[in-house]
This record gives sequence, C-alpha cells and structure tokens, in this order.
Amino acid sequence: MSGYAIGKGIPKVDGMGLVTGKPVYTDDLASKNCLIIKILRSPYAFARIKSINIENAKKVPGVECIFTHENVPKYLYTRAGQSYPEPSTYDKYILDEYVRYIGDEVAIVAADTEETALKAIKLIKVDYEVYDPVLDMMKAEESKSKIHFRDRCFMNMDKGFNPEKNIASEYSFEIGGVEEILKSCDVIVNEEYSTQATAHTMMETYRAYSYIDQYGTLVVVSSTQVPFHVRRHVAKSLGIPVNKVRVIKPRIGGGFGGKQNAQAEFYPALVTYKTGKPSKIIYNRRETFESTSSRHAMKIGVTIGSDKNGNIKAIDMKVLSDTGAYGEHASTVLGSAGYKTLPLYNKTKASRFTGKAVYTNRTPGGAFRGYGVTQGTFALESAVNELAYKLNMDPLELREKNMIKKGETSEIFNITTVGAGKNPIIMNSCELEYCVKRGKELIDWDNKFPRIEISSTVIRGVGMAIAMQGSGIPGIDTASATIKLDDGGKFTLLTGAADIGTGSDTILKQIAAEALGISVNSITVFSADTELTPFDVGAYASGTTYFSGNAVKNAAFKMRTMMEEEAARILRIELSEIKFDGVNFKSKDGSKSISLSDLSNKLIYKMPHAQLTATGSFGTVDIAPPFISGFAEVEVDIETGKVDLINFVSIIDCGTVINPKLARIQAEGGIVQGIGMALFEEVKETKLGKLITNSMMQYKIPCRMDINNIIVDFADGYDATGPFGAKSIGEVVTNSVSPAIADAVFNAVGIRIRDLPITPEKVKMLLMKRNRSIL
Repeated sequence: MSGYAIGKGIPKVDGMGLVTGKPVYTDDLASKNCLIIKILRSPYAFARIKSINIENAKKVPGVECIFTHENVPKYLYTRAGQSYPEPSTYDKYILDEYVRYIGDEVAIVAADTEETALKAIKLIKVDYEVYDPVLDMMKAEESKSKIHFRDRCFMNMDKGFNPEKNIASEYSFEIGGVEEILKSCDVIVNEEYSTQATAHTMMETYRAYSYIDQYGTLVVVSSTQVPFHVRRHVAKSLGIPVNKVRVIKPRIGGGFGGKQNAQAEFYPALVTYKTGKPSKIIYNRRETFESTSSRHAMKIGVTIGSDKNGNIKAIDMKVLSDTGAYGEHASTVLGSAGYKTLPLYNKTKASRFTGKAVYTNRTPGGAFRGYGVTQGTFALESAVNELAYKLNMDPLELREKNMIKKGETSEIFNITTVGAGKNPIIMNSCELEYCVKRGKELIDWDNKFPRIEISSTVIRGVGMAIAMQGSGIPGIDTASATIKLDDGGKFTLLTGAADIGTGSDTILKQIAAEALGISVNSITVFSADTELTPFDVGAYASGTTYFSGNAVKNAAFKMRTMMEEEAARILRIELSEIKFDGVNFKSKDGSKSISLSDLSNKLIYKMPHAQLTATGSFGTVDIAPPFISGFAEVEVDIETGKVDLINFVSIIDCGTVINPKLARIQAEGGIVQGIGMALFEEVKETKLGKLITNSMMQYKIPCRMDINNIIVDFADGYDATGPFGAKSIGEVVTNSVSPAIADAVFNAVGIRIRDLPITPEKVKMLLMKRNRSIL
C-alpha cells in the first residue's frame, strides 16, 4: 500500500492561492461595519493605576464603549497555549490596576473607526503610582519590588512558583553525583553563556475578529496557532462556558510560537460579548514588538568535565531565564533548555540541571521556535566546543566519542518524560552518526578546519554543533481527526491541527491518502474550527506531523476497513476476499468489482443509507526526538569585526520525510532564524524599560545577502512510532546554528563570544583586547 503519497513533493494545498492573493486571512473575514478596537498602553514599566478618567473620551462621537480595570470581568488566566491544566502561572486579567511593563494594557476603546478610537484614547486621563521596575533578571530575586502578589496569581501544579521572590518557576533534575565526578576529571570547562531576547517578526501581525452567530455563540476568528486553547482561555477570562465560544483559524501569515499565546483575542471577545456587535483588533508592527512576547533571554552556566582522552564524565547546567512581566511558558521553556539537550551526551556518569525563571518588568517571554532548546543548545554545544579545544581534539571526534547513538538511551528520558515507565526509552531511530558524518563531507571539514587565510585581513573558519528536539509533548498532548466518505468517491478530512504556513494541511492530506491507498486529489482538508473539527492541541512543540499525523493515519485505517466491509457486503463476498487498488474494490479472482465512486454513491443515495465517518485519536508516552548536525563556514574581517556566513550545512534526522519540498523549506526557514539569532537579532530597551527595537527599521533580521549558501540534506531514518516513520522537523533546524557559527568565528580568529548576537562591535572589541594583551 506504500507509495501513494508519502515521500512525494506535492505542492501545498494552498500554494497557488497564496501566490495569487486568494487565501482568506483574519482581516479578510471581518465585517465592514465592525467596531474597531485600540488599546491604551502603559508608559511605565511598573505602576499602579490610582485613577482613570474616561468621561471625555466617552463623549467622542462614534465611541461605542471603553473598558478599564474597573468594569471588566476579573478572572485570572494564562495566555499560554498549553494543554489543560497548563503548567504556566495564572497571573493575568483582561485589565488590571497594575501595569507591569511598558506596553501593558490600560484601557480598551471600541469605536466606529480607527481614527475615532485613537482620538478617544488621547482623552483618557490616568494617574499612576510609579514603582521601581525590575529590569535586570540577575537582580530580580532580591529586588524589593514584587511584580506579582500571591493573592492575585496561582499555578496549577508545583513548579517552584514563588512570587515573593519574583520567581515564576524552578526546575531541576540530577543523575549521579556531579560534584564528585567533576573532581575526578582531567579537563574542565566552566563558562557562562548568554542568549538574548528575540522577536518573532512574522509577516502577519496579531489580530482577531469577533461576532455573535445565529445561535448566540461568541465567535472569535483569529490568527492563532492554538484555536482550542484560545477558546478555553477566552471563556475563562470572561467567566462563560467553553461551549459558548467558537474559535476559527483561517490562513495565517506566520507564527513561530508567538501565536501559541492567546494575545489579541480577549479584546474583541470582550467588546462583542458586552455589546453584541462585531469587533476587531489589528496590532500594528510596533504593538507586535512591544506588547506581545519574545524569546526568553537566558544566562546559562555550563560546567563540563572529561578525562584526558575526551570521555565526557559530567555536565552541570545552571540556567536563569527572564520570563518578563508574565509567566506564560516560563516553566516549560526553562525545563526544555535542559532535558532536550543533556541527553545528547549519554555516556556521562553524572548530569545535573538547575534553573529559575524570574519575573522582570520587561516585555513577556513566550513560546518561540526551539522553545528553550535553542538557548540550551547554544550553551551546551559551545561548552563542548571549548572542551574540544582544551583537549586539542577535533570537535567531531569528541562528539563521535560521546554523543547518543542508535539503540542507546539516556536516563534523562525516563525521569523527565511524563508517563514514562520503568523500562529505558531506547533511541531506535537515531541517525545522529550519519548526520555528523554527512555534514563533515558536505562542508569539506578535513580541508577547512580550523581556518583558512583568505587575505591579510579576512580569515575563514568552520565550526559545528549537534542538537535534538521533541515531536510533541509525550504524556500530555493529544490529537484527533475525522474522515468522511462523500459521494463520488471523495473524502473530507476534518482536523483541528493549525496550519500556520508550515504546510501541515498538505502533510496530513498525504498521510490520509497513504493510509487510505488513494490519490491525494481525492481528499479535501478542512481544519481548525473548534465547532466543527475534532480536538487538537494546535501547532506547537513540533507535534503536528507526529501527533496529528498519527491521528489522521488511525482515522484513515478505520475508514479503509469500513469501506472494505461495505464493499464485501454489496458484492456478497467475504471480507478476506476484498482487494482495493485505489480505484476499485475487487474480489481476489477478479470476478466481482465495484468502484470507490459507485460504492460511495450507493451508500449515500440508496437504501440502506450509510454515511461512513471515521475518527482517529492519538496520544502517547513514546518520544521520537529528531536529531541534527549543523556546520558553519564564516569569513571574519579582522579590520571591521564583520562576520559573513559563507556556507551553512544541516543534516537532519526527522525519520521518514513525508514531503521533501516542505521539509526543505522548513529547514531553510529555521536555519535563517538561527542565523538571525546568532548574528543580528536582539530586543533592546532603554534604562527605563522602553523598547528601542520596536520597528523593522531598528530590529535587524537577516536578508538574502546575509544568508549566502544553505545546504540541507536528510538522513534515511524511520521511527516506528511516527506516522509512516515520520518525526518532527519544525524546531530542531534552528538549534545548532548559533553554536556552530560561534565556534567558526573562534576557529577563524581565536576569540570566543559567549553572549549572542555575534556583532561586529563585539568581535572587533575582543580582537583589540586580545591584541593589547599580546603586546
């Protein structure tokens, strides 16, 4: 039955529509007469609203309503798009008397036009009691300023929540005795690494539209990655039953984790719920930068020890994460920095991870592609590269000696996986050895390592790193899908999975076609409407292909069995005699047959009537991590400090590649985001906490000239737990980029940059400092 759709590079189902401007996005669906919502935002990083006067603003012609903390529902919720009960802090109201960062919400204005709403906002008078903000995560725990109060926040589970010390979460685990093992090591690296906050910069900013339908249901149309979680959060924030809220996800112009937060949806939902009128909000680019979320900035200390032969014996990671003003995703991003990086080196006798996520009065941290693993990988892989240098050993040789291999396990898998049993979790689909070997060939490592002098001022260097990720969240995430047989032998696939531009609608369609044994052209995909499609956690944690794909496969297998049973009944033969070739059901001897089209028409139009519908669900405690190697070749100009990336090679073990074209696009896009984090991107604020990088003029992302040559190849892998052997690819592709580039810079000019991004200023200053020390 193989070969119908898997491994075929078919175009995205919405590809032609995207390039011709036909897809319908959130704003395209909004009615022309809907109320326009604008938000008055805090000018202070930390303050209490002593009084707020909206009388003059209410008098502006065209203003429908104005909401402040005094007249909105007061139900605590989290904006984090996670399965219930969320492991994030419930520390947010729709509006609060306390504002906790510059850009926090103060008042909501709904009017007939944007101009009217903005005019009204200028007339709102607010008297603030201003507090000393916490802007340095290193000082958060001991600060006299307490950002949240225990009677105004809580956590569903014990994750070290301690608002009295501005701690949103603590997380730790240990295997073996790290301290004792380190004492026996011949070579030790003990360094601190810093990763910066970065912005998502998706093309489509945050937006939502709301109306009341004919059944009295509050409908929210949103550019979201997590429609079912948004439905729950909106209902919670308003204090209404979940079944009174419907969320529809149309086409999305990118998310990258940012839209795993419920963000803009609360405001039109509130306005429509209170007024009965349709309303919409569209964040401008400045609001998207200032008032949503960014990647968590982290400081990560790594101590790693080995014997003189390069056998790594102990690794100790200590992490401090800046979750900003609110704690959504704080605990899970923090933990991911450790338990999705340390298993890479499974030969250690001891491993330890300790971490804290602290509140500050900065733009909130949130989900971002890589989800903490990117930060943790930069630190750990940089430390491994430093260890290789101290050992005078090729970093490839050091990894080949210590990294996890096919058929092996790590104790960390069992102690950090929800629902894991006593038996060790074996990596039966790990192709990391191939990834390293193939990457070495494609970058021409033997001829380029460590450096080549291009001229008296330009030097080339190469560097490398490895990484892993997850395929959804085992023991927690779930997905369902429904397949319906329509007349004419066509099928409708109903899925709650959220295609955010990744092509998941196409991937799931291919999986369904493969399981059914039919052409992909026979299937129509309808996705992400909480009223009409089955439950799915949404697009995050690299889980769509693995979790949603398995649910689709299960539904399709059920449907195929049902069709074969009906065909056997109509043909009056035993079920065991039925053969299906994708078009016709036949008896084994070929004497009897019925086409799929005729079968469906008989079932739908004739008696006895039968509408065949099959639903499949999936949830598992299995883990199926993808693996990757990344190799960077850079040129460093020692006169200016400028770093140019010449080549980047990634070899990816994502199991079976469902769609090679879409997989390659995912890989290239993730690598580019990694390049941005490594060399260009950084969220910057003033000393008072006001965002400086609040437009695309100030916030630098890579352009085509910064990327040069990206080479992507795939390992021939297969994971038995995935749909037709597939694992994830969406996030792992970002993780190896920054440590590989950092090591390439070191190998070129001998300076080690441990705090991202690697800017020309940093490189030049370190070169000057080194030269002065030589003199």
